[in-house]
Amino acid sequence: MNKELLKKYNIPEDAVITISGTVGVGKSTFTRVLAEKLGFMTSYERVTDNPYLEKYYNDFEKWSFHLQMFFLAERFKEQKRMFHHGGGFIQDRSIYEDVEIFAKLNYDSGTMTEDDFTTYKSLFEAMVLTPFFPHPDLVIFIDGELNDILERIDARGREMEMNTPIEYWQKLHAAYRNWVDNFHYAPVVRLNIKDYDLLHDEESVDFVLNKIGKVISATTMKHER
Repeated sequence: MNKELLKKYNIPEDAVITISGTVGVGKSTFTRVLAEKLGFMTSYERVTDNPYLEKYYNDFEKWSFHLQMFFLAERFKEQKRMFHHGGGFIQDRSIYEDVEIFAKLNYDSGTMTEDDFTTYKSLFEAMVLTPFFPHPDLVIFIDGELNDILERIDARGREMEMNTPIEYWQKLHAAYRNWVDNFHYAPVVRLNIKDYDLLHDEESVDFVLNKIGKVISATTMKHER
């Protein structure tokens, strides 16, 4: 843990910081680099060994409920693990996005039935929307223009994403912006992908850490460990 850097920017050693944003915006890279700088541990969403993800991209209607249930269970376990460990984590994607963006988008698009959406949402609320669920100290929302994000999706070359209709990415992009405008479970720092380059620009690291420290130190929305 980089205690000197944490002290410089007023970031608590037990902080849990969640990185949020649409597919392809660079959450995993951001998570890795930020964790390396702070000496924090990481929590990534399961992609490579996810038994439903590729099936979902091939058939939204058939696999949307299965995929969302899988992610809900995995993220809930990860949330418990991070806080039982005592914090000090950077997390790739939040549990809130599943129900309020992905499940809702499938329901609104007709690729998840009303019964499945109601069941999923009820389970989410019973698991997450309780006084006992530990919310992150901060959510960093990474945004960007859709064309820039689509270029990143093409560059990383996941076939299941590249074959997805552009209409899906348009809806997802809009859904994310609407979601963050109404998010209230933790303080939010908004960043645009054009405003920083954590891999090649040290000044970007200072820019990001300053924003994180100011919001965390100013907020009173602290969860209990």
